This record gives sequence, structure tokens and C-alpha cells, in this order.
Amino acid sequence: MLWLLLAPWLAWASAPEFPFAVAAPGGDEANAERVAMLSRDVLDAVRRGAVDVPPAGLAHLQIASGRTADTAQAVAAVMRQLAAGGDAERARRWTPYLLYAQAGTMRGQFDDAYADAFRAYFGGLEDLEAQRTAYWFAADVEGARAGLRAALASLHGRTRIGLEEAVGLARRQAFVATFGAATTLAPALVAADEDERYLIDEGVLVRTPHGATLSAVVARGRGLQMPQPAAMLFTIYTDPDANRAIAVEAAARGYAGVVVDARGKRLGTDAIRPYEAEADDAAAAVEWIARQPWSDGRVGMYGGSYSGFAAWAATKRMPPALKTIVPYAAAIPGLGLPMENNVFLSANYAWPFYVANDRLLDTATYFDRERWQRLPEAWYASKRPYRQIDRVDGTPNPWLQRWLMHPAYDAYWQAMVPYGDDFRRIDIPVLSITGYYDDAQISALQYFREHLRHRPDARHYLVIGPYDHFGAQATMKPGSLRGYDLDPSAQFDTRELTFQWLDHVLRGGERPPLLRDRVNYQLMGADAWGHAPSLADAAAAVTFHLSDARAGSYRLLSEAPVQRAAWMSRRVDLADRTGEHGGYYPDPIVIERIDVDGSYAFASAPFDRPTAVVGSFSGELKVRSSKRDFDFSVVLHELRPDGSAMQLSYYVGRASHARDMTRRELLVPGQWTTLPFERTRMTGRLMPAGSRLLVVVDVLKDARHQVNMGTGKDVSDESAADAGEPLVVDWHTDSVIRVPLRD
Repeated sequence: MLWLLLAPWLAWASAPEFPFAVAAPGGDEANAERVAMLSRDVLDAVRRGAVDVPPAGLAHLQIASGRTADTAQAVAAVMRQLAAGGDAERARRWTPYLLYAQAGTMRGQFDDAYADAFRAYFGGLEDLEAQRTAYWFAADVEGARAGLRAALASLHGRTRIGLEEAVGLARRQAFVATFGAATTLAPALVAADEDERYLIDEGVLVRTPHGATLSAVVARGRGLQMPQPAAMLFTIYTDPDANRAIAVEAAARGYAGVVVDARGKRLGTDAIRPYEAEADDAAAAVEWIARQPWSDGRVGMYGGSYSGFAAWAATKRMPPALKTIVPYAAAIPGLGLPMENNVFLSANYAWPFYVANDRLLDTATYFDRERWQRLPEAWYASKRPYRQIDRVDGTPNPWLQRWLMHPAYDAYWQAMVPYGDDFRRIDIPVLSITGYYDDAQISALQYFREHLRHRPDARHYLVIGPYDHFGAQATMKPGSLRGYDLDPSAQFDTRELTFQWLDHVLRGGERPPLLRDRVNYQLMGADAWGHAPSLADAAAAVTFHLSDARAGSYRLLSEAPVQRAAWMSRRVDLADRTGEHGGYYPDPIVIERIDVDGSYAFASAPFDRPTAVVGSFSGELKVRSSKRDFDFSVVLHELRPDGSAMQLSYYVGRASHARDMTRRELLVPGQWTTLPFERTRMTGRLMPAGSRLLVVVDVLKDARHQVNMGTGKDVSDESAADAGEPLVVDWHTDSVIRVPLRD
């Protein structure tokens, strides 16, 4: 979808005002004419030299004004300027404006003129450029029209407006006009253009050896004579238009593009089974492709989130035709979601409805934001067991109930992706992409570490930077993420890197320049990429100790062992739902001040020189609990000299599973024990001199997770009635935190 803002605001040379009156509410046509008159007034002022407007603003004014003679030239000027500046993607976004303007200057009916302009323009584009350009003809016109109405409503009662306001209205009106035409006329034109370039079959059925029937879309270039390698994406997110476009993009790059729907989706007739059948079904789809006459017998799988998981699931069977995978933001069911380190999370509660209610996608249910935002707090306040959260919602959630039957990382979860010695058999090249703030990073790094632990010579490359779950998959990263402004060097195109890698493995091309070593990380704050042969080589672990000595507002995170044994006690009433403990999620990433709120925060001495933290922190907490179990969090921040903090990484987990995700080991109340933790998120941050590390340790009790009452029963069956006396946890000064640092 296009954003309404297509160019950055530039400084305005002067600020005169222009006469303007808003028409009656709901009069879109009348308001369009008002904006047209306003735009003509501004253009006349520009022509007289009375005001200065940037090129993008001039193009919007021309479109909104209806003065078609110079409009196409104004848009073309913007596109040339962007292309000359190396911003080809933003230049493509202006193509719908160009065709709209060109059609306005042609004789005859507008629809026919638009079609002529479209065919003339796309006829001069290569396949890949045409596919990339066609993407920008989709937009939320109704949302844009509502935004225009709101902007006009905000001016009610005004008789004059300023230059920037006038150009803003023109920009909105130009968007509505341009994409009102594009979304109506372009889909058929795009489809016709694709049919001339490709052979596209959206009705493919793949029958697996296990008796399932999967549906797929296959796209191939019409001009290709020889069999080609296939680029395959396996997905449960069945959006026919989007998946067709994905297949076409692969075909535009010279591959047989194949998008396979998960079991039970689209044309499939079987029951929908999220996660459970992908190891068999994805592998079967790979082997089906290898048998087709248009295939040269080699398949590369790629994709993000569920598709990244499916690529890894296929490696559990290692079909001979699978030659490489490129998973980004890839999940491990049971390890990263719906539970993390054996703690069930509510963040994905609505997801089963989205993918399993419908053979396409149940968007009406899934995008009921108010319902899903309200539910965790309603369940938390109800004090009911977590297994009854769907009763609080009022709709059964059978997939959640199925998953809650497996609170350990047991055979149910292990069957879904490679586990243990399975990794030893994965002898194909792998490129993993994730982000420091990707919710699935814990899974992506687990795949990476386990593959190299079982097969040290694996050709497995990692790319990671300051991206969230969607940014890690995006062609263009957002400039700012939850309050953190990305360095310019953090930008790269995930899809472009994917096909550079496929070209490298399947066509003998050069290895992508970004992959200078096995581990490739964007170093936040340095505006640079770092490269290392392994995570261990990126930085050396420095051991810190929790101390009860004061360090300003915090306790000391000491590099020297604490000589006098001591401990710090945390008392939590698990039945009390008026407050929450253990907040760890990095939103925002940068905060003005850490609120300790009863938890324990430990600050290191200030660094006397710039210091980088690169990798995942870990440690062992020596604890004594009054109950048989509890959940806890450990959060790592950069504490800046001004008192603000930037979150770097975190751990959340269950004490009874700290040593082994597959087997629960309950605590002995009143006895000291050591809880190791290591499945934390990787970070890469250059901290300036004067910054400190800050570690916050706390019991986890909030609305977004199960609440562990510590009885030793299945946590999903515990209610507030099981809380008993408040939990008391003692954190001993023999606890250690290891942070990977380098100058």
C-alpha cells in the first residue's frame, strides 16, 4: 500500500495565505473543485515567483488543479530527480501519477486513454521492473478519502489557509484522484501485461505421499525454453492476489515461481493444521516441483515468519531437490511462540482464528483490535486459569487448547522442525535474516546455533540488524522503530538479498556483498556493518556480578566478584491483579528513564571509551524461592549519561525449565539453586563513552502471559485461588551476567 506522504516536506520560501472555503460535509465533488481552485491559485503564485514549492508539491498541485497540460511533465521531473538521487523505489511509486496525468491529456474516453498510457509505459519495461512498478498501483483509496475529509473538516470556519496547508490538501486530493483511477482500471491491465510475459497457473493441485492435497500457483516466463530452478514459498497466509504477485516476481527474476498453500488452505480439501504438517507437506511440494517438466530438479525455499518456519520444516525431511533455504524472521513452534522458554504468551492468541477459520484469511476476526487488546486485561482481572482465557473471550480457541497440552518442548513440538541430530543432515547452504527487535529472533538464532553446533562446517550465513518482525522481511526498512532512529546503513532490501543468494547458490553468481562473513550485523550507533566468522568471534563475553552495593539510583553490576555474600528479596502477591511485574517488551526501545518499580536494577561503571555489545547476553542466577516455581525476566539496557535508556536484549522464562525446555524440574522451596539462562536476543550496539550497562531482574507477572502460581501444577490450570502466601524470591550476589563486549 502507498503511504499518503510521498515526499519529505522541504522548507517553504514564504508563507502567504490563500482564500479557501470548505463545502458542505459529505460533498466530495464540491470539495474536489474547491481544492482544484485553491491549487490553481497556488500555481499562479508560483508562476509569479511569489512562492516556492518543491517539485513533489508542484506535481500534486498540477494533478489536483486539473490543469493537465503540464502535469505529466511535473510528475516526470519528480521521477527523474528521485532516480538521479538513487531512490528508484520512490520513483516507481510516482508511476500511477504519471499515467493518470498522461491519460488526462489524451483524446477520447479517460478509461481508454488510461489503458493506452499504461500499455505504452509498461511495454518499455523489463519483466522485473514491470513487476516492481505494478506493486504501487494498489492503495487504500477509501482510507485516503476519509483522510481528505478529515483534513477539510479541520479547516471548517476558515476563510484563508497557508501555503503548506494548501499543498497538503492538494497532495491528498491528488492521491484520491490518482488511485481512484488506478485501483479501478489497473488490475485488469496488470493481469493482461503479466499474461503476455508469463505462463501463470493458479489452479495447481499437489498431492502428497501422505494423502493430502495442496494448492499452488506457478508462474514461468513465456520466453524460457529450458527447465529452470524453482523459487518456492510455502505459506499459510492465503491471499490469492499477493501470492500470485510473489510467484510472478520469482518468474520475473528467471525462476519458476511457486507459492504453495498450507494444508487445507485455498483449493485444499483437508483440515487446516497450523505447524503440524509442514515437515511432510513442504518436503512433498519440493519433490513435486522437481518432477515437473519445467523444473531442472533444483528448488530454493524462501520467505518470512510462517514461510521461514516452513522452509526449516522441509529440512527435517531433507528432500534431495532442496538446494538452499532463505528463512527470515522464522519461528520455532513451542520455542518462540505460542510459548517462549516454556511461558505461554498471549501476543499470538488471535492468530489461529486468522489462519484456521477460513480457507483464505479471517481478517474480520483478526483485525478486531479492540477485542484482542481488551482480552488479556480482562482475563488477568478475572483471576481465572490461563486455560480458561477463551471462556473470558466468549469464543472457543481449540488450537490454543491443543498447544496448552504441551507445556514442555516435547515430541509434539520437536516433530515440527529439525531437532538435535536432525541438524547434522542439513548439508545445504542457508541464509538466515532476522532483527534485534524481531519477536521471532529467539527462534531464528536457535536454528543458527543448532545448525552450527551439530554441523560446524555448515554454509550458514546470518544477517541481523535493528528490525522488528516485519522490518526483517521488508524491502525497505522504516526510518524509525519504536523511538529508535535507524542508521542509514541499516537499509537493505530483504527480497533483493534473497534472490542474490538464490542466484549465488543456484546459478553460480557471486556471493552477495553484504555477506562478508558468516555473521553479518548492523552495529547500531556506528552506522556500519560488522562481520565475524561466528557469534563468539564478534565479541568476548565479559562477566559481571550482581552486587547489593549502591551505584547511584541502582545497585552495582560489578566486574569483580562480590566478596561478601548477600541477597536481595523480591516479594510478589501473585493473587493481586492491581499491578504487574517484569515488563520487558521493548516498546518503546528508547525511554527517558528506567522505572525500577520494586524490581532490582544493576548498573555497571561508565565505560571510559566507546564500547560495542555484539551478541547475546547470558548468565546464571542463584536464587531461593518460597514456592516450587516462578517465571522471571532479565532485561539488558544501555544506560546513557543523561539517564535515558535503550533496551538491547531480554530473557523471559520459567524457573522449572531453565535447565531443560523438554523436562520440568521443580524448585525446592527455601533452598538455593542456580538458574542458567542463555536463549536471549542478540544485539549490536556501539555505546559511547560514559554509557553504562543496566540489568533489570524481576519476577514475571502480567496480563500478557500465564501467571505462574508456583504450586507445581500445570501453570495453565492455576488460578489466583492457588496463590497462597506471596512469592518471595531472593537474588544472591553469586549470580553472574555475561555480556559480549569489545572496544
